Amino acid sequence: MTITGILTALIIGAIVGALGRLVVPGKQNMPIWLTIVVGIIAAFLGTALARAIGIPTATSGIDWRELAVQVVLAAVGVALVAGFYGRSGGRGRRPLVR
Repeated sequence: MTITGILTALIIGAIVGALGRLVVPGKQNMPIWLTIVVGIIAAFLGTALARAIGIPTATSGIDWRELAVQVVLAAVGVALVAGFYGRSGGRGRRPLVR
């Protein structure tokens, strides 16, 4: 993978993370940087999964089926991470008491 490919994957991953967060119903108590990290991981895993199940990933334009796989993985990842992050109370955060 080239540097351009990696940078593109990072940008697409951030977008995929945001789309995954939009798909998950309810409020997710997690920071945006964590959503972006989940999206980047989902983008890489989604591409690998799309290749494994036979979806062509080297197209001349946007491959909507590959993107759908990535967004579904991001939604699952956001739901899981938000559940764990919300349960722990966002490590290091203390409630304001006055």
